[in-house]
Amino acid sequence: MSHQKPEYRIPVHERFHSFQGEGVYMGRSAFFIRTFGCPVHCPWCDSAGTWHKDWVPKHVDRPTVETLAQEAADAKPDFVVITGGEPTIQPNLPILVEHLQDQGLRVHLETCGAFPFDTDIFNWITVSPKREAPPFNWALLSASEVKIIVDSEDAIEYWVNTLDVEFEVPVWLHPEWSRREDQKILSKITQWVKSQGAPYRAGWQLHKLYRADFFDGRTREEVPLGGKV
Repeated sequence: MSHQKPEYRIPVHERFHSFQGEGVYMGRSAFFIRTFGCPVHCPWCDSAGTWHKDWVPKHVDRPTVETLAQEAADAKPDFVVITGGEPTIQPNLPILVEHLQDQGLRVHLETCGAFPFDTDIFNWITVSPKREAPPFNWALLSASEVKIIVDSEDAIEYWVNTLDVEFEVPVWLHPEWSRREDQKILSKITQWVKSQGAPYRAGWQLHKLYRADFFDGRTREEVPLGGKV
């Protein structure tokens, strides 16, 4: 009696080859896999099509992990970024990571850190805490870098007082994109970095200035939430 090999699939909002526009690896070639689905529902989400009722696509692709790994390998990136949505809610995430690494690819995770995941399987972990779903301390302690979204003038103080961790990794302060020209937000980040120094760094989303993601025809249309749900 033959046993058919099980198929492991991941719901994917989009995947594309671009460059990493944020953090320590800014400017380097990266293949992005955005998984579909997120229970956090950030009002300024870059990938609102993964959860927002007005933007969820009619069809959600569910490729096998083998297909995704091969597509990523064919792009020959410096690394693969698995983001979302929230990728750690996907039960087949570890199997996808295994197949990507079998292709010789480094795998970076971007997560809010509020859901269980195996920290040991990733080559790099970016934790971006969200007010709607605060991160576990163990996730913060496992982070290779932390990305704080500065969506209000009190956001930095809020997170400094909320996150009970003494960071030894870079902590990026990113203006929420709809407020990227808000001088109060930019001044707050600037003054914080100048007064506090390391581990804090001023952050940006360089790929958005280049519109780099949209040179790959597989990307979805932009969702103009701009902080409003």
